[in-house]
Amino acid sequence: MVRTAAILASAAVIALVGGLWYASRPAGGDPFDPCRSSAVAGGTDAIGGAFTLVNGQGETVTDADVITEPSILYFGYTFCPDVCPLDFARNSQAVDLLAEKGHSATPVFITVDPERDTPEVVRDFAFNNHEKAIGLTGTEEQVKAASRAYRTYYKAQDKSDEYYLVDHSTFSYLVLPEHGFVEYFRRDTSPEDMAARAACFIDAAG
Repeated sequence: MVRTAAILASAAVIALVGGLWYASRPAGGDPFDPCRSSAVAGGTDAIGGAFTLVNGQGETVTDADVITEPSILYFGYTFCPDVCPLDFARNSQAVDLLAEKGHSATPVFITVDPERDTPEVVRDFAFNNHEKAIGLTGTEEQVKAASRAYRTYYKAQDKSDEYYLVDHSTFSYLVLPEHGFVEYFRRDTSPEDMAARAACFIDAAG
């Protein structure tokens, strides 16, 4: 009888403490928590931010000019023999799948090889992948700043070779207006999975 009373008293205390925690927990928690499938060292605030680049028309643009709707950013280069074309094509497919779900999104290509990737080159590369795609280039300093913001890596090989390659990271980044970076995708993510995960974030953003 005493043991039963103790158990009931403990349960009451646990319920009271739990109720107090629930009532006093911080409001406005992460609305995207149910959508997240990956962790970011330092948190999502450590990735993304402002950038200034040059679009396919030779105009200087900022992130505010480019990210006007949900966007999937990719850092690569147009001379890439295999990885970049496949990755960006996958991102474009995901955008089409999102459209089927009623979500408008834009694939964005940011070069890490501004020496060869002129505004005209990135414009054509982007458009040949998707009619909504945006290609961006800039000065070496502008590209480096954008790369640092998204914590990407790139390093050109011997430029004495006309057909030099550029080593680079291959993540794609989901960026939402007013929220910034919210998720990244690895190379092995299928367009279907990318679209489904992106839709979750877009819906959560309201």
